[in-house]
Amino acid sequence: MQIYNSLTRRKETFKPIHEGKVGIYACGPTVYNYFHIGNARPFITFDVLRRQLEREGYEVTFVQNFTDIDDKMINRANEQGITVKELADRFIGEYWTDAKALGIRPATVHPRATEHMQQIIALIQRLVDNGHAYPGKNGDVYYRVSAFSGYGKLSGQNMEDREMGASERLDVETDKENPADFVLWKAQKPGEPAWESPWGMGRPGWHIECSAMSMTYLGDTFDIHCGGKDLLFPHHENEIAQSEGATGHPYVHYWMHNGFINVDGEKMSKSLGNFWTVRDISKEFDLEAVRMFMLSAHYRSPINFSHEQISEARTSLQRMYTARDRMRDLLTKAPDSALTADEQALLERVKEHERRFDESMDDDLNTAAAISAIFELVRDANAHLDQHSSRAAVQAVLDSFTALTGVLGFAQKDKLSDPTEQPIPEEIMQMAQERAEARKAKDWKRSDELRDAIKAAGYILEDTPQGQKVRKAT
Repeated sequence: MQIYNSLTRRKETFKPIHEGKVGIYACGPTVYNYFHIGNARPFITFDVLRRQLEREGYEVTFVQNFTDIDDKMINRANEQGITVKELADRFIGEYWTDAKALGIRPATVHPRATEHMQQIIALIQRLVDNGHAYPGKNGDVYYRVSAFSGYGKLSGQNMEDREMGASERLDVETDKENPADFVLWKAQKPGEPAWESPWGMGRPGWHIECSAMSMTYLGDTFDIHCGGKDLLFPHHENEIAQSEGATGHPYVHYWMHNGFINVDGEKMSKSLGNFWTVRDISKEFDLEAVRMFMLSAHYRSPINFSHEQISEARTSLQRMYTARDRMRDLLTKAPDSALTADEQALLERVKEHERRFDESMDDDLNTAAAISAIFELVRDANAHLDQHSSRAAVQAVLDSFTALTGVLGFAQKDKLSDPTEQPIPEEIMQMAQERAEARKAKDWKRSDELRDAIKAAGYILEDTPQGQKVRKAT
């Protein structure tokens, strides 16, 4: 697999530290609200990275954290009159609801910052002990940027730029030796949650949390660290400085960053009124359509979100579901006959579609090209599988389809949902049930009467291999 490494700014052949095993750390959400579509992109992208690596035979340890203590969480908890833990517990639960609807698999480990205070404090102490960090006068602890010669190697920022930018943002921070230094431990303020430390009661800075949690589960040096492009600086830059400053070893071999999302051509922001949470979108679309939308472009490219594009993505997904259901139906009727020459040729083309899929995914996770390979398989299946096809041929094509869509997380449910669709009234469903019983009893007159009554009420009843289906007439 070729990966674009943000650290070296080029594509590189992926070589894991330990043969057959891959360690990945992905920055997770700060759990003070529902996550938005910008957050959804890395969650989906790197879920697919993990799935493809597993397809290629790797044992993947995938770590995605929950940031459950920071300024935003404290402020939101105070606004709602609840504890920070209560806020975190609620929105971790909401994360699982939306992540499941997006087809995102749970990570191997989901560490919470508040459950790793011992590791965080120990890491800060190592930095203080070796001169990379220093306590301030009031209980804060800062990272000494000047002590780390590699600072800026990920983002490309030099120390002069960093100091200038930091000094412009400073209000009153006379505790720092250098305006570029950043906080590792924050002294407790009145009413804030806090933990005991060698420097007094306080809580960790955001950057040190990820360093401590990633190294706890993946070791001092691991394979891949990923997240949104917005985290590249200062968050990931500071992670490198802290981690390598403490251990003296390389922190991460490959850094992967996804591009930004615009909404209707503009940057997403609450002030512009174009800020969309995934929960907002779920009221109008099956979230699998959001997944299709995200993966239809290369992960490093910026993409533009609009309702029209989600609708188009849903249409594409429906084509996959239709093809899958047709193959499942054919399988129930297919004869146990030997493969014909045409079927053997079809299965050879299926192997070629799989090769193109894997080749695309191995080219820095080119999911757009991988989706095209799946649709080529779908076209072949639609054109060359019918009621005369052998069971072996139908099963082989269906197995290939299931494997490839499984990597991207598509077509794994019974059907796509429509959140805007009104539920079928109970009396209509009762008539449909009565009709099914009439058909079973071969009472065709009563069956036709009930079908006509359902139609007159504005609904259509369809007989399918899976049974009756009722839908609103359009």
